[in-house]
Amino acid sequence: MDALTKGLMDQLAGGGLAKIGSAVGIDEESAGSALSAAMPLLIGALANNASKPKGASSLLDALQQDHDGSILGDLGGLLQDPAAGEGPGILGHALGAMQPAVEQGLAEKTGLSAEQIGKILMIAAPLVMGVLGKTQREDGLDAGGLSSFLGSAAQADAEAAPDILGILNSALDADKDGSAVDEVMGFLGKMFKK
Repeated sequence: MDALTKGLMDQLAGGGLAKIGSAVGIDEESAGSALSAAMPLLIGALANNASKPKGASSLLDALQQDHDGSILGDLGGLLQDPAAGEGPGILGHALGAMQPAVEQGLAEKTGLSAEQIGKILMIAAPLVMGVLGKTQREDGLDAGGLSSFLGSAAQADAEAAPDILGILNSALDADKDGSAVDEVMGFLGKMFKK
């Protein structure tokens, strides 16, 4: 587990997971499992985007303008209106057209419905950006430092959960022929290659 995910999970352990679970309609343990799977995927997707100079620069701008970490102190507000945390926009940038397939893959991994996973991702995305924005400010990361930091985090996640690539490959294999489409594998390959 990477430091960003661990820090956020530790912070949510004091009642936050129960609140998230309640908002999604699941128990605290299921919320913890779903977030533990979702956050590394989001971090990997952000790392993939930030591996290109333009992507790293865009992410840095977004963190500096909109994600200072204050969302971490307003979990209640986020849960009342997840869209206020900019979850849909973050997910659109991070996952793009692969979001439904990622939701299905996480649903299969966690035993939750794709709809519940969609809600978890909507909540997780602004929290991940909040933790990342806070880290960026505290460590004074520029675009290159941000790219390197995310790459290291994604690598730690890939080593800690090597099964996730196989799970996503089967989840993204729409026609069940044993192999996901080339573009998806290219995306995942870049995501876990750091």
